[in-house]
Amino acid sequence: MVLLLSEDVVHTHLHLPTLVDVVGDALAKQAAGAVERPDRPHFPVGAGLDGDEPTGTAITMPAYIHGEEQYATKLVGVHEGNADRGLPTINAQIALTDARTGRPEAYMAGTTITNARTGCLGALAVRELAPETVTLGVIGAGAQARWQTRAIATVAGLDDVRIYSPSDSRLACADDLSEEGLPARAVDTPRAAVTGADVVVTATTATAPVFPADALDPGALVVAVGAFTDEMQELDPAVLEAAAAVFADVPGEVAETGDLLASDIGVEDLVPFGDLIAGRRSPPDSTATRVVASVGSATLDAAAGAAVYRRAVEAGDGTTVSL
Repeated sequence: MVLLLSEDVVHTHLHLPTLVDVVGDALAKQAAGAVERPDRPHFPVGAGLDGDEPTGTAITMPAYIHGEEQYATKLVGVHEGNADRGLPTINAQIALTDARTGRPEAYMAGTTITNARTGCLGALAVRELAPETVTLGVIGAGAQARWQTRAIATVAGLDDVRIYSPSDSRLACADDLSEEGLPARAVDTPRAAVTGADVVVTATTATAPVFPADALDPGALVVAVGAFTDEMQELDPAVLEAAAAVFADVPGEVAETGDLLASDIGVEDLVPFGDLIAGRRSPPDSTATRVVASVGSATLDAAAGAAVYRRAVEAGDGTTVSL
């Protein structure tokens, strides 16, 4: 028997403040080598449907955290054209499998879990490197912009959240966050979002820098979560090259993104973010720029998915089916 968890059930049992700690523990274990996380293939899909060009990117993400009852496999689709269809850019499903027997245990909607666990990276970055944050600049206005802001608000007392996107989506994003009680407002330029911000989050699918490096205040923290391929880039190389430290959730994969390839920073210069969370590395000088770069990790899906699954089981929620 397999437990099915819909997006509604996932929403019900996803407790963001608790999830920040769950994701932090998972990153610490990953950096210590206490996980199995095979390379994740990503490949273009949809060529031949509406022409010769692909319609999106498919990603397969398996992981097991040592000592856990289940391992996880996530299937992800990233389709930028979905914005014009009124659909999420990222869609995902997570399968949990019993680590002792290999029997299927749960199958759950993974889009909200993906967005929430990625948002937790921003929260962890702020908690570890900029706990006094009151001003947040967000470049991007999609689902991840919302989740980054929500998660950061669980660890910092935000007074001002500036949302920028080149489209009018920034207005809807700011309105949605304001309705949730967060001090969000739309701004008209990237510079307006970044200048004076304690923390800057980039959450886009851009292929070129999304804000001018000279707009950053000294000591600002930059959290870059958008780029995950060699063609994607959000940061001006000057941002990385001037940083006191560049932390990465998966250093080997972050080093292969467009952000790093455009800079003089290599994998040997990256600090595993999990080492900072675990206390194995000390925070750098807070008067200089710090960067946390993320490509996402199946380790976090395994941890977050299992946490939601346990809460659902305890509440007796979900639908049990026989495969």
